Amino acid sequence: MTTTTVDGQVDLPDRPGERPHTRTRNPHQQLSQLASPDLQETLWSRMMTLNGVLLGRSGVSLPDTRALHLRPTMAKGPGDAFLVGTEFAHLHGRGDGSLHMCLPKDAVTESIARGWAEPHPMARQQFLPASVVMVYGPRDLDELEVIWRLVRISHRFARGSATA
Repeated sequence: MTTTTVDGQVDLPDRPGERPHTRTRNPHQQLSQLASPDLQETLWSRMMTLNGVLLGRSGVSLPDTRALHLRPTMAKGPGDAFLVGTEFAHLHGRGDGSLHMCLPKDAVTESIARGWAEPHPMARQQFLPASVVMVYGPRDLDELEVIWRLVRISHRFARGSATA
């Protein structure tokens, strides 16, 4: 099955360099190659503009995490499009800059294969759906564009506009 994404396909470039170090247990965090505070704020500014999004704390992450919740009337995606309730993505605090989000199956496969993401440890253990991934924080403006694309795919998935 193919995802209906922002422009009809996932088509991600390879992420340059090695993957960052991450914590392999909860809290699942990025430990190296951290996004600068400026890039985090640029990404968050974009995330806040998504249609039907309610901003708030995460229902599943650390207190400094900022989350995107979809208005319940717009949350028409499958259950595995959400972390908890209608929360479909969140941006970890300034000491990290990575994101957790839910993506459709082909976007999960490609984002991991191309070096942009990794499965959540609890998804690896099948306590969470395979749709839950950590997307690494952006190191530069080019990476910001790829991550912004993944956030929009997650948003469409939560709205029921992309398939698993």
